[in-house]
Amino acid sequence: MPSDNPQPAIVLVRPQMGENVGSAARAMWNFGLDRMRIVAPRDGWPNPKAVAMSSGAGRLLDEAQLFDDLEGALGDRTFTFATTARQRGLTKPVFSPERAMQLAAEKIAAGEQVAILFGPERAGLENEDIAKANAIISVPVNPLYASLNLGQCVLLTSYEWMRQSAQVTHEATDLGKGDWATGVEVEKLVEHYEDRLDQAGFFYPPEKAEGMKVNLRNLWSRMRLTRADVQMMHGVMRQMVRWKERGDE
Repeated sequence: MPSDNPQPAIVLVRPQMGENVGSAARAMWNFGLDRMRIVAPRDGWPNPKAVAMSSGAGRLLDEAQLFDDLEGALGDRTFTFATTARQRGLTKPVFSPERAMQLAAEKIAAGEQVAILFGPERAGLENEDIAKANAIISVPVNPLYASLNLGQCVLLTSYEWMRQSAQVTHEATDLGKGDWATGVEVEKLVEHYEDRLDQAGFFYPPEKAEGMKVNLRNLWSRMRLTRADVQMMHGVMRQMVRWKERGDE
């Protein structure tokens, strides 16, 4: 059964190749969408090539709804977006994928039923199809090469849906099994290096020593060290001192 998560229906209008339907299913499931509707597929349905290309998203295809015409696929929808890369001469609001999915999330949260139309691979949706939609999604692409295949277009829209409907972590650091070093641990490392470098005569001439120490401390703080890093850097300095002492014997 489809998930209980409120979401738009992805409607593939007269898709031509089973492989592209499979790619679209894979893209949907990557981003938490599982309600596909297929209108008059050229090669019939079910299509084994779609299953092969779906790469594990076969359940989504098993539960896809099949319709003879677009009117049937949109019969229970209250708001419909149509995707197109071309000017159509129709007076309709045009949204970027990001803004369209913001609006879709708002409408679904308010209890509306939303659909997103994707056209056949060769030429996209016909004007007759787009006339049935309330708004257009237009992807900002290179005007010299505006062609997106079906799977790509579904992927891009599905990604924008997830950005609006789920908490997205925009930046993170994988610490593995370690932890960030504490201020005390970093301070002890700084003191270790300052003491040893001072003994080696690094801070010269004397009138520049304080500024050199400040720069060194700034270097450590910019590096954002883990506890393992601190332990390693202590070990590096200890080994360098041992090596120097052996050389002096």
